[in-house]
Amino acid sequence: MSADSAPRPSATSVPGAAPAAAAAPPAGPAADSAFLRACRREPVPHTPVWFMRQAGRSLPEYRRLREGIGMLDSCRRPDLVTEITLQPVRRHGVDAAIFFSDIVVPLKAIGVDLDIKPGVGPVVAQPIRSRADLAQLRPLEPGDVPYVTEAVGALTAELGATPLIGFAGAPFTLASYLVEGGPSRNHEHTKAMMYGAPELWAELVGRLAGITAAFLRVQIEAGAAAVQLFDSWAGALAPADYRRAVLPASAEVFAAVAEYGVPRIHFGVGTGELLTAMGEAGADVVGVDWRVPLDEAARRVGPGRALQGNLDPAALFAPPAATAAKADEVLAAAAGLPGHVFNLGHGVLPTTDPDALTRLVEHVHESSAR
Repeated sequence: MSADSAPRPSATSVPGAAPAAAAAPPAGPAADSAFLRACRREPVPHTPVWFMRQAGRSLPEYRRLREGIGMLDSCRRPDLVTEITLQPVRRHGVDAAIFFSDIVVPLKAIGVDLDIKPGVGPVVAQPIRSRADLAQLRPLEPGDVPYVTEAVGALTAELGATPLIGFAGAPFTLASYLVEGGPSRNHEHTKAMMYGAPELWAELVGRLAGITAAFLRVQIEAGAAAVQLFDSWAGALAPADYRRAVLPASAEVFAAVAEYGVPRIHFGVGTGELLTAMGEAGADVVGVDWRVPLDEAARRVGPGRALQGNLDPAALFAPPAATAAKADEVLAAAAGLPGHVFNLGHGVLPTTDPDALTRLVEHVHESSAR
C-alpha cells in the first residue's frame, strides 16, 4: 500500500495534543515483548533496552563484514542488512533490533543523485533550491526498495520474539540534507527557504512526508513491530518555527501509519525545548536526549506517551561502576513513568567498547527487574 492511498491531515493544520488513534496492535511472537509492552505503557518484567546505532558502529564484526563495501551498497544487500541487524542482538542481548539502513536510502531509491561519503555523510549532487528542483522527489513505491522487504522478512523470521524496529528520517532532517547539499552546522540555506519561501518549503516537506510514510509502510507491512522517526537536526529550530514549519509534516507521517497499530517513536537531538511540540506530533513514544532528565521530559511531553532514553553516550567511556551509576540516575528519573524504554540520548559512538554496552544491558535488566 502506498502512502498516497491513505487520508492525511492537512499540511497546514496544527495537530492536537493527543496521539493519533492507533489500531489494535498486531499479534505475533514479539507482541508480548518487554519493549513493545513498555511502548504501550503496560507493565514489564524489566525495563527494556536497545541502543540507537547499535547495528554497526562499534562492533568489530560489523567492520569486518563491511570492509570494502560502501554504506549505500550495504543497505541494498539483504544478506548484509540481516546479519548486521542481528549482530548486536546476539552480542548484547538487547530487547529490540533496529533495522540497518540509512535515512537517505528512500531518497536514493527514487533517483536522487546522492552518496554517503566516509567521514562526511550524505552529499547531494543537485541541492534543492527552487521549485524546479523538486522534480527529483517522486513518490516512493514498494517496488523501489525490494531489498528492504526481503531483509525485514528474513529478520523477523530470525528474531522470533525479539521485535524489529523500522525507521526513517523525518521530513525536516531529510529536507536539510537536500537543501544544504550535505551535513550543515547552521542550516543557513534550509532556514532561508523556510523563512523566505514558505510555500516552496511546505511543498518540499510535504513531498518528503509522503516518501517517508511510504518507506515506513514498506517496513511495517514486511513485519517491523515498531518504527522510529529520526529528526536528527530538529534541535536547530526555535519552538515557534518547529510548530509552524516542521510539526505538520512529521504529524502527517505518524498519521499515515497509525492504522497499523505498531508503536511510533519520535526522536531528535538537542530538542529539549521542543519536547512539548514533538509530543503533539502523534508518536506513542518520545525519545529524549541526555540533556533533559526523564522526569522533567515527562512533564514537558505530557501524559499519554512513553519515553525513551536517555544515558549520555559518553558515559560508556567511564569505568564500569561510573557507567552503572549514571544508568541508575536515568532509571531513577524514569521511576513511576507508565512506560520507559532505556536507550542512549543519541547513537552509540564508534569507539565505544562493545563490552561496555553488554554490561549496561545486563545492569539495566538486573536493576529494573520487577
